Amino acid sequence: MSNETQSYDVVVLGGGTGGYGAAFRAGQLGLKVALVDDNPAGLGGTCLHIGCIPTKAMLASAELLDHMHHASDFGLVVDGAAVDAEAIAKRRDKIVERLVKGVTSLTKKNKVEYIVGRGKLEGPQQVRVQTKDAEGKPAGEAILKAKDIVLATGSRVKSLPGLEPDGKRIVTSDDVLRSSHIPASIIVVGAGAVGVEFASYYDDVGAEVTLLEYFPAVVPLEDADVSKEMERAFKKRGIKVITSARFDPAAVKADDSGLSVTVGPEGGEATEIRAEQMLVATGRAANIENVGLETTRAVVDKGVVVTDEQMRTADPHLYAVGDVAGGLWLAHVATHEGIVAAHAIAGEETEAIDYVKMPRATYSRPQVASIGLTTQECEERGLKTKVGKMPMMAVGKAIIEGDTTGFVKVIADAETDEVLGVHMIGHHVTELIAESSTAMLLEATAWEIGAAVHPHPTLSEAMGEAAMLVDGKSINF
Repeated sequence: MSNETQSYDVVVLGGGTGGYGAAFRAGQLGLKVALVDDNPAGLGGTCLHIGCIPTKAMLASAELLDHMHHASDFGLVVDGAAVDAEAIAKRRDKIVERLVKGVTSLTKKNKVEYIVGRGKLEGPQQVRVQTKDAEGKPAGEAILKAKDIVLATGSRVKSLPGLEPDGKRIVTSDDVLRSSHIPASIIVVGAGAVGVEFASYYDDVGAEVTLLEYFPAVVPLEDADVSKEMERAFKKRGIKVITSARFDPAAVKADDSGLSVTVGPEGGEATEIRAEQMLVATGRAANIENVGLETTRAVVDKGVVVTDEQMRTADPHLYAVGDVAGGLWLAHVATHEGIVAAHAIAGEETEAIDYVKMPRATYSRPQVASIGLTTQECEERGLKTKVGKMPMMAVGKAIIEGDTTGFVKVIADAETDEVLGVHMIGHHVTELIAESSTAMLLEATAWEIGAAVHPHPTLSEAMGEAAMLVDGKSINF
């Protein structure tokens, strides 16, 4: 495509989970769709190339290594279990490559025209694309006209002011996921989902880990009980955790042997910490610059594009999905937003986005999964609640698996019994949260979840027992 003008029903700008979700569903609904993305390696965006997928591939290797180190607990003898960093990276990259090919192939299945290039808005119904060839070299220019446009330009890692990553001593998740290097020691700044996942990984593969969090608790957006359990579990593993951590980013000193930072809890005594590397995991920033938003009526607030419940911006022909629209900054949420936008464009009736009912998952060891309101959020809203909490140490399958860390906590409305939130921490709890997602979609009660038969022995029993514990009806705890 070179110096051409093409007309479409929908043009999607960005090929991450939100972008291709919107494009594929729009194609399925019979619309003529163009999907523009500037990565010659293929679709998938941050999640697939340098985010969710490669991270989880590395964490899977780390988890298996931990199992091997505890093989004797299962009556097995495993000698010589060791880390091959290059092999971990190679497996990671092969998984990414396979999934990228799969997603890219779906463009044909869903009758979506895939255009490789850098797109920029020229109003709410036109995109100018600097196209690229298969090798990523400039290949011309194209003008794409559309009845509606979906902006899905994603986000980028955000560093601390005064602390600029150099890719060697001070690194971001992007740097880590393009490398095979395992440092002897590392300071992880930020104990949100990304920070605790990398802290967990590096500890498992043999690095000395210090985890710093500005807020008083790790995974600060999770239920307080989950945060406390995560900190306890990390400290038990030997990870040094400092919450309410304070340090001057500009005072971080790096040299050929590593780096040092003077840090301590707020109001407490500060100490110097040295490490080979520092990983900055302090959040992400939406890609709103240089995408042509100034040519539209779209409103930007607090660094993200403002949308309604159907992902429509202030400009009626422009939609925004995924990280660029804020929300929960999660791949599966972005996909859902893209689908909602496609249905709205096609004139199909669709459910409004409800972020309270979106599941969240963190793949550290232990894992965290949650949905709905936390105990604190219920209190802030003045809701009267009742709680059931099932410890994994009382679950037969958890004992069999050799990991009884954590619990499942169900929060229900004291008057209606409707489930308000579910919070889990423990072995593979990310595989358990889907039941809660379905329950909240259907506005189920704790009694209904408890009445549903959960097979024995499974980890899912923890969910059923926690639901029954809401009314003190568990027969197993």
